[in-house]
Amino acid sequence: MRLTLGFSTCPNDTFLFDALVHGRVRDPELDFDVVLDDVEALNERALAGHLDLTKLSYAALPAVLDRYALLRAGSALGRGVGPLLVAAEALRPETWASLRVAIPGVYTTANFLLGWAFPEIVQKKPMHFSAIEAAVLHGEVDAGLLIHENRFTYAARGLQKLADLGEVWESRSGLPIPLGGIVARRSLGSPLIRRIDALLRASVEHAFAHPDDSRAYVQLHAQEMEPAVQQAHINLYVNSYTIDLGADGEAAVRELLRMNGAANQALFA
Repeated sequence: MRLTLGFSTCPNDTFLFDALVHGRVRDPELDFDVVLDDVEALNERALAGHLDLTKLSYAALPAVLDRYALLRAGSALGRGVGPLLVAAEALRPETWASLRVAIPGVYTTANFLLGWAFPEIVQKKPMHFSAIEAAVLHGEVDAGLLIHENRFTYAARGLQKLADLGEVWESRSGLPIPLGGIVARRSLGSPLIRRIDALLRASVEHAFAHPDDSRAYVQLHAQEMEPAVQQAHINLYVNSYTIDLGADGEAAVRELLRMNGAANQALFA
């Protein structure tokens, strides 16, 4: 059986999917056609129901739970991993309502958290996440919301952190921050979805046990080519929650669903 599988080119995704994509772990009855794309493009594909399995932002999850079930493996979720609001210079909070802010997509968890933490910021300009840092530096926008590799590069390039949205989330909720997860089309049926979930967990466990195996795949697709930045990215976003959400991880996802008015929707297959 062939299934379409979407995930991003970011190091955390290529790291955890490497073993599955390259047959280091496998189910003899399953093959995967991989679609690599930006997280916002993957959100849009999920909203349109285009893929059998896909990474998506947790902020987009409530809109697709009628068609997709969340997998317990594969999540980007944790503490100290939140999006960063940055600018070319320190700005007083009372001025933030007038800021023009670049965001990495309307459906991203980063944008959801920005609106939740600072609802006064309403002038937003969606762009590819990798273009935001340069847009702030060149004055195209007043501030930018950074995710992925740019969390590790902004300070060296002269930008100032205005707020860490992960810190805001954790201080208010007491929970780890749910950034993105993997979903499977519900029409595949619960038995198959659980097999896929177990296969993905095995891929993550293989990646942890054999980190050198994925190095070339990560390097091939990373936006930031410095190996140290790639490894820092993996270390931050791939953790025990990526193997299995666990009770804390599930509670964090359900809290985000509650904030979106979707508390009673079924998460899993």
